[in-house]
Amino acid sequence: MKKILLIASVAGLAMVSCKKDRTCECKTTSDAPGFTSSTTVYTVKKSKKTSDITANCVSYTSKQTAPTASTYYYGQDCELK
Repeated sequence: MKKILLIASVAGLAMVSCKKDRTCECKTTSDAPGFTSSTTVYTVKKSKKTSDITANCVSYTSKQTAPTASTYYYGQDCELK
């Protein structure tokens, strides 16, 4: 009986997911004149799942053509920590 109770207790604890803070750090860069790189940190406190933050933790690169026919690239590199 003690063994069954012990196994049931361990199985019950294994099914409980722990909540923890999840953080996404994004660095924005560009080759446009006068652009200053920046870093933004997103944090979701006491989250049960990673999907709570991955919607905002997205890397991208885009191209913009200025009226003077110059082309500049903007980008954001994000890392889930």
